[in-house]
Amino acid sequence: MARVVLTKGLTQFTGGEGEIELEVSSVRELLRVLGERYPALEPHLGSLAVAIDGQIYQDAWLEPIPPDSEVH
Repeated sequence: MARVVLTKGLTQFTGGEGEIELEVSSVRELLRVLGERYPALEPHLGSLAVAIDGQIYQDAWLEPIPPDSEVH
């Protein structure tokens, strides 16, 4: 499972939850799962850059997220 760490600015939409373990295989799936789990967060997900194990991606919907990755 990937360890997902949200910025402080996003935790206001997750009830304060800042670290989540998720079983996702791509950036698209990550954003979908986050939007389903936290509906208040969903409108803010389309404009985010995502860092996977330190590498930053913007609009890379199909970028794979390997198991045991850290995603910010």
